Amino acid sequence: MDNIVVGIGEALWDVLPDGKKLGGAPANFAYHVSQLGLESCAVSAVGEDELGEEFIESLNAKRLKHILPKVAYPTGTVQVTLDAGGVPQYEIKEEVAWDNIPFTDELRELALHTRAVCFGSLAQRSEVSRNTINSFLDMMPRTGQELKIFDINLRQGFYTKEILCQSMQKCNILKINDEELVAISRMFGYPGIDLQDKCWILLGKYNLKMLILTCGINGSYVFTPGHISFVETPKVVVADTVGAGDSFTATFIAALLRGKNVRQAHELAVQVSAYVCTQNGAMPLLPETFLSESV
Repeated sequence: MDNIVVGIGEALWDVLPDGKKLGGAPANFAYHVSQLGLESCAVSAVGEDELGEEFIESLNAKRLKHILPKVAYPTGTVQVTLDAGGVPQYEIKEEVAWDNIPFTDELRELALHTRAVCFGSLAQRSEVSRNTINSFLDMMPRTGQELKIFDINLRQGFYTKEILCQSMQKCNILKINDEELVAISRMFGYPGIDLQDKCWILLGKYNLKMLILTCGINGSYVFTPGHISFVETPKVVVADTVGAGDSFTATFIAALLRGKNVRQAHELAVQVSAYVCTQNGAMPLLPETFLSESV
């Protein structure tokens, strides 16, 4: 199997108070994987417009490989406002390019050479992109070594119980934050159970290799069958938290693929995501020390 790592889903511009920045979890994820020395690719769609062209040029400038077909819809944008703690609130535009990602021969070929893929629920709000994501997952090699990471990423009600169930059945690593876990628990009927027990239920029910639970300033957990890794969140001066979760997931997966154990990968993921919180935007340049630590 080849070792390409793919982020597939939404491609958009985060319109922040200080201007627009590249965004979308798949590109954020793929970018940080590439910074840690692995071959990665961002998969989505952009519009036949100036924002789409600028998105492609920006990824090229970052030397990030991509499959971004141009479709007859506008390039996605998200209005981002930050609260006093730098935590973002999102207003996500609908009927945009990433709702219409086509499943092309190029994408089929990429799937056949993919070792790990990260996908979420947001890009599955439309049938076209949902079918493309599921086709990609189904075309990946089945060796038992492939990683399919479902980073739930609940946004603005753009999800259904059915989509969440199908995605958890298709993944073998689930990434979720504490607020999302509460929402999922209400939807699936697990109220009144503490967070850890809810994680054990999901791990067992969907036969997952791992479940990653992030709890903001209250630390993060990685559940594997019979074991829990907990790492405290470092105290840093937060610029904003946009993309911090994506950098966590990317670092964790890259470290695993480079031979680190779960604990080592978890600790490095926490360090990188804390650093990203000290920077503006989702794709800051990482210090080279993180690359050496991931080996």
